[in-house]
Amino acid sequence: MDLGLAGRVYVVTGGTQGLGRAGAEALVADGAMVVICSRDAGRVEQAVAELGGSDAAVGVPADLADARTPQRLVEAATARFGRLDGALLSVGGPQAGSVGDTTDETWREAFESVFLGQLRCARTVAAALGEGGSIAFVLSSSVRSPIPGLATSNGLRPGLAMAAKALADELGPAGIRVNGLLPGRIDTARVRSLDASGGDGDAARERSQATIPLRRYGDPAEFGRVAAFVLSPAASYLTGVMLPVDGGVLRSI
Repeated sequence: MDLGLAGRVYVVTGGTQGLGRAGAEALVADGAMVVICSRDAGRVEQAVAELGGSDAAVGVPADLADARTPQRLVEAATARFGRLDGALLSVGGPQAGSVGDTTDETWREAFESVFLGQLRCARTVAAALGEGGSIAFVLSSSVRSPIPGLATSNGLRPGLAMAAKALADELGPAGIRVNGLLPGRIDTARVRSLDASGGDGDAARERSQATIPLRRYGDPAEFGRVAAFVLSPAASYLTGVMLPVDGGVLRSI
């Protein structure tokens, strides 16, 4: 199926690794161009080269918690490619911990990046989009069910999902779509680190896989392909949806 991505341009935050990188790779593979950002300038440069160089990607070393970053990304897209069609908004997972042990400062830092950083970027991107534009938030299965040991994710992601849903209502009359992706256990460095935090990563992975109907972790490329579809014109009647990409682990409908 032709997703209709050829020649389109998307901002991808957190696009140097993990789920953001998987989304960027899938978009480029289907003919789109991307503007990626990350705080690590070296990783940004390397990712641009691996995505196909300046014909396919532009890199902006930037922190999504910085209020200036969204406008820099929009300007990079229009300066290099002359257009902007949407964004895949991903940030690194917040610090692990329980509700009782998580400090006020940790909550504030997580709010600035995980919540406000993504929402601010969505608003800025939306202002630059026309009919047919598309925004996808990379959220978490914690939107629907809490994940043990990830208090800040459990606290912030559901609220961001509701903000995304409200934004879909606000932007729908302009022909701009907004959706959320709810990844479960995708085999990224972040998930492997969480598994290893208890001391035996292999045992933790086996326990997690036993709860997943498909009995395995997802490959990042599987998530990336879903992200590319949701952003693409092929999903032109899909908006306001929080879509699990989790191998069936969420038990709610």
